[in-house]
Amino acid sequence: MPIAKIRKSGNSTVLVISPEVVKERNLHVGETVNYEVFKRGNLKKLWGLSKHLKIDAQKAKDELREEW
Repeated sequence: MPIAKIRKSGNSTVLVISPEVVKERNLHVGETVNYEVFKRGNLKKLWGLSKHLKIDAQKAKDELREEW
């Protein structure tokens, strides 16, 4: 998933898209596009939060393989 930066431009806010994405998707200045926005989370905040779950990793993998 491409990453873009939000910047201020006068009274507006702009979403800066990398030139690679613009070229890949054949976008041009002034075109109207659809988009979805997801804020990037801080993974450091999630580190260690699942210790209390005590899941056996091998058992979980075996159960997933059975479903396939």
